[in-house]
Amino acid sequence: MPAEGQMKLAAPHGEADQIWLRERLEELEKIERPSASEGERIAAGWLVEELSRLGADARVETGKAHGTYWWPIGIGTALGAAAGVATLRGSRMTGALLGAAGAAAIATDFPPRPRYLRRLLPARETFNVICELGDPEAERTVVFVSHHDAANQGLVFHPGIPDLVSKTGAFKHLDTSPMLMAPVIGGPLLSALAGLTGSRKLATAGTIVSAGATASMIDIGLRNVVPGANDNGTAVIALLELARRFLADPPEGLRLILLSTGSEESFSEGMKAFGERYFPELPVESTFFINMDTIGSPYLTVLRGEGFLKMFEYPPEALILADRTAEEEGIDLMPNLRIRNGTDGLEALAAGYPVVSICSCTEHKQPANYHWPNDVSENVDFDTVEAGIRLAEAMTRRLALDWVSLPG
Repeated sequence: MPAEGQMKLAAPHGEADQIWLRERLEELEKIERPSASEGERIAAGWLVEELSRLGADARVETGKAHGTYWWPIGIGTALGAAAGVATLRGSRMTGALLGAAGAAAIATDFPPRPRYLRRLLPARETFNVICELGDPEAERTVVFVSHHDAANQGLVFHPGIPDLVSKTGAFKHLDTSPMLMAPVIGGPLLSALAGLTGSRKLATAGTIVSAGATASMIDIGLRNVVPGANDNGTAVIALLELARRFLADPPEGLRLILLSTGSEESFSEGMKAFGERYFPELPVESTFFINMDTIGSPYLTVLRGEGFLKMFEYPPEALILADRTAEEEGIDLMPNLRIRNGTDGLEALAAGYPVVSICSCTEHKQPANYHWPNDVSENVDFDTVEAGIRLAEAMTRRLALDWVSLPG
């Protein structure tokens, strides 16, 4: 019998209890939880309590985070607009310098870059949840990653935009998502080039593009946070289900870390804080990361690469493990997708770890209800969530049997 206050463990290797998962997700989505906020702290505490009910010990660790992306990016785009205006007024050197400064501020703010500008901006606490299971003395570690904060909505995320693009048939031929940040950094670059060349056309274009991007950042900053059921409540409840399964049947010879980060929506600041604290003690050759992000769209996928500017490719050995496991489990994956933004998996990937990122998408190869108020549990595909959980568990059990196929 489970101890008082603890929940009965799920049977290992069985189907997930979708009613139980839905109930947990409905509780989480009610918490308004922007990055590095009181709501994020409440969500972290909620997750610790849920893990405790399962019989797992978990803790909250704090780190420093700015908590937005619209401020650092908006400052960079505002510099780009000012640069274009300066060039139009005849101050070419000023325009070139301001444009270059704006582009540099933006480029270095994208994960996994150093984010220099954020060091000058106000900081708050962000809240990571860490739960350790399995064999604490094991030489090999599997880290499961989700995030429990939620994003602000914005007009640039309006669902009508991908619906409109889909009518052109463009998505059928794209395996890499569009570079949404191209105008953001492109405006300041155009303004810098205008300053160097004296081109009024480039200065005008740089001013317009930068001003539009700045307006978009202002719009996002003024908007409300979305419920975040799919992004990324689905992965949070997946961690809970994995905890149930691994408590009932721990894989031999593995240390397991369940990590739910804060401030992912402000460019993975919680994951960066985790990495600064724990990467030095997690050897690359004996640590494997399974990142889960937005796993409640209709089609499950395992990303082949991601990155805002540079595309970081996932390790072939890790992808082979994911693909073979999915095939053995009868799980269909949307093939060969890459994204031009970032998940928490990017920090571990850039640090050299073997990583897979389990995500999901619609038939348009886009995450469902992305950063929009309709991102609620009612619109989550729980069959996909269950498939993602099953894939993560099965990969872990394969790693317990055969680690030698991974880079080391």
